[in-house]
Amino acid sequence: MTAAPSGPAFSVHDIPFSTHGSWFDISPVVAEKTYADDLHLVSHQNGMHGVLRLIPLDPVTGGRAESGLRAVPGLLSWTGEGGGRVDLAYESPDTVRLRGSGLGMAVTAAAQALTPFSGTYFFHDPAADAHVFTSYETGRRYRVTVLSGTVADTVGAQALGSADRGLTLAGRGDGDWEIAIEELDTARPRFTSPVTFDEVVESARRSFTEFVDTVAPWRSSATPAAELAAYVVWSATVRPAGLVQRPGVLMSKHWMDKVWSWDHCFNALALAAGCPDLALDQFALPFDHQDDSGALPDSVTHSEVLYNFVKPPIHGWTFGHLRRRLPTPPDRAQLAETYDKLARWTDFWLTERRAPGAELAHYQHGNDSGWDNATTFDPERVVATADLSAFLVLQLHELADLARELERPDESRRWTGTADEIQTALLAQLWKGDRFVARGVSTGDTWSSSSLLDLMPIVLGEHLPVEVGSALADHIKAHLTPYGLATELTTSPHYLADGYWRGPIWAPATVLVEDGLRRAGHHRLADDISARFRALCEAHGFAENFDALTGRGLRDRAYTWTASSYLLLAEAHTRRAG
Repeated sequence: MTAAPSGPAFSVHDIPFSTHGSWFDISPVVAEKTYADDLHLVSHQNGMHGVLRLIPLDPVTGGRAESGLRAVPGLLSWTGEGGGRVDLAYESPDTVRLRGSGLGMAVTAAAQALTPFSGTYFFHDPAADAHVFTSYETGRRYRVTVLSGTVADTVGAQALGSADRGLTLAGRGDGDWEIAIEELDTARPRFTSPVTFDEVVESARRSFTEFVDTVAPWRSSATPAAELAAYVVWSATVRPAGLVQRPGVLMSKHWMDKVWSWDHCFNALALAAGCPDLALDQFALPFDHQDDSGALPDSVTHSEVLYNFVKPPIHGWTFGHLRRRLPTPPDRAQLAETYDKLARWTDFWLTERRAPGAELAHYQHGNDSGWDNATTFDPERVVATADLSAFLVLQLHELADLARELERPDESRRWTGTADEIQTALLAQLWKGDRFVARGVSTGDTWSSSSLLDLMPIVLGEHLPVEVGSALADHIKAHLTPYGLATELTTSPHYLADGYWRGPIWAPATVLVEDGLRRAGHHRLADDISARFRALCEAHGFAENFDALTGRGLRDRAYTWTASSYLLLAEAHTRRAG
């Protein structure tokens, strides 16, 4: 059997093994924060479901084999203590090939049926000469075709109820066998393939190499996590299916398997220079589900669009950076389409989220801000916060620029005027000499907190009065730990090491603050924040968030906006270094 291809090695406990375009992965994660003993084929259609369990078998005893796991982009391997091995590689987004030598393999249903109408139904399909698992949970079929070797045993064929079900590949004799597993809808022709397993591995390796060379051509020994960051993004990308109407980068192929309506912005920016079409798709994906009020959904995934909350309007900030990063600027038609969508999204905040007579927009819950449980929202939930007004000012300026390019001068002047009005109101109503406060919409009460969220108006950058930018920069320094920006001051009584937005370090806050500081002229502090976050990712990976005092990765360990943020900061650092 061939050796594993080169590339960054990773643990499948932290990063799922998958491929660009696939809706399933191979990992031990089978439910939220739930790890299984064995690797599973985990589907992300109709939710997250562990469908098939993959168990390496000892060729002598027929029982579970003690084996080690090694994963690199393109190849996942089990290696037995006696030297036997099973390799797995993606032939296509919906098909994996497995090849074994000296180890057997059991492929079994992961979900037991409690009734005849749940779980997984297993049978042999004589038309395709294959074994088929029909999953009620995903609504799809998983077909196992034996390409070489023999099936040593099957259990539970055509059974209903709670019976075990699956098949075992022979591991005796020379122990060599090979199978293909396909995820399909109803039917397709019998599986055949013109390529060998080694050619499948080489094709997968080449596909990833081309992607990382395109997305991170600037990488070097000074950016040691760039290839793995690119793998996290590449492998979490899915092809259009269900409610995802264009290629989409999920936040993760662990349990955070959705596109949230601000997370996507950071993936779009990281992809812009090398994969412009995919980047534009990421930016546009939530706008495919913009509702009649102009609001974007909270999240989108294969079988679900949620509208119970929104996310902050960072899209003007994003599109301004995006079109500067694209190798070819958007044409007039693309600009006009984006302009109309951004205008509707902005009008939503200026109409639906401003109380009668109010000049400043408000959130209805911390979830709307993206900082779900930040301490800013402890006194009240329906709150006018400074970060929201700052994002809207930037979005209004971007709309003014787009209107000017589209030769709509009256609209450009109107957007600029509104931006000036909101910034004036922001400084008059929420700036209290050295910091911003939040204001309850119902009570009119104001308060400050120890949350980094209160300092996010630094995103206004060059638009801020110098003294305001300097005061914000001084407060931001207090949030710095050796690993980056804590979202709650570590000296706060409300600080929690694993408190979501009440302490841990997050990628989006880091990127937004770093950019705002740089545009406000605080380059040394911006450089420091960038360096600490890059070192954090290089040491601890690309988790959803990180313990601010230890750097330990928390929650979902394979988060694409973290990987994309690393790529953005690493690229910018590389270019500044010459």
